[in-house]
Amino acid sequence: MIDRQEIINKLRESSHVKNTMIAACVEDIEKAAEMMVKTVQNGNKILWCGNGGSAADAQHMAAELMGGLVTHDRPAIQSIALTTDTSFITAWANDTDYESIFSRQIEGLGETGDVLISISTSGNSKNVVKAVEVCKEKGISVIVLTGKTGGVLKDMGDVTISIPSDDTQRIQEGHLLAEHILCEIVEKSVTE
Repeated sequence: MIDRQEIINKLRESSHVKNTMIAACVEDIEKAAEMMVKTVQNGNKILWCGNGGSAADAQHMAAELMGGLVTHDRPAIQSIALTTDTSFITAWANDTDYESIFSRQIEGLGETGDVLISISTSGNSKNVVKAVEVCKEKGISVIVLTGKTGGVLKDMGDVTISIPSDDTQRIQEGHLLAEHILCEIVEKSVTE
């Protein structure tokens, strides 16, 4: 038997996290949006990385910026999900290690003036941490999306958006909301 109250409780939990994001995340979302808009205005790229659900977010958001979120009647925005090149990822992980799958791509694709959106609910994903380290060496700005504690990544980004929750699903839902807001603002900046 399905427990209807459990469904209601999950909806309330999600709503609560999103309401607490107003106090906890608005300023950081604003800073991240400004960074992304500046990157696009300067003709640079927005790169995305993460694992699992965060990899899916990276691919989803890169596609929204490249193709169009609200409107398709605007210039394409250079946006690349480092999670989508399965030939590279599987070959590199097989031949070397999994921890450098994103940092290696940043070495080849990233340029000074780009921005990396690094997504990790725990903030401890080793391959994401390594990607951020390479960004710092190359002069690439970093936006970190993580959970309440922030993990290792908490203080590594130029801007950190920490979703105020310890629950992975609620953090992911908060990330998706923040990511959509960021993409809407960036898209608006190229249509005005």
